[in-house]
Amino acid sequence: MRSPLMRRLGLSAVLALALALFGLAPSASAADPNPAELKFTTDAATTTPGGTVNLTMTLTNNKTYDLWFVYQTIDPTWLTTQRPDLKYSITGCSLATANGSTPCSGTGPSNLGTNYNAPIPPGQSRTVTLTLQIAADSGCNGNIGFYSYFYTEFSDSTNYSGGPVYTPETRVLCA
Repeated sequence: MRSPLMRRLGLSAVLALALALFGLAPSASAADPNPAELKFTTDAATTTPGGTVNLTMTLTNNKTYDLWFVYQTIDPTWLTTQRPDLKYSITGCSLATANGSTPCSGTGPSNLGTNYNAPIPPGQSRTVTLTLQIAADSGCNGNIGFYSYFYTEFSDSTNYSGGPVYTPETRVLCA
């Protein structure tokens, strides 16, 4: 004699298959994108000792609510830290606005989030640019790269953590 439990499981499996075939089942691809997205670009793939590179960070609010708070850190990648002959420093920071750019409040490796000038309305972005100065006596043939973690809070009382997000690497060449 067949078990009633097996009959129910079989019926459930057939029903789930029919729903999936006719497109009525919920789909994983219908999920919302990340509520906040952080992207990096650089203005140069290579530089020389004594040169500068601009590292641009763009934070986009993909939610339908204001992004109220951002906390972000930026640190060199492990391979960058393994080359003590690569010498560089963050010498500038600016926030792009509709009226031009304004200086950032700080250029340290943590809490870069205050520089995004939150709140960020739904669908809008803010762009912060860090200027890296490569020391004149820096070593050559090494890559400088960074990674970042960030945390955001929204006006609907939700939050989102992202990362690590990696920057493009800049290669230091010697002439």
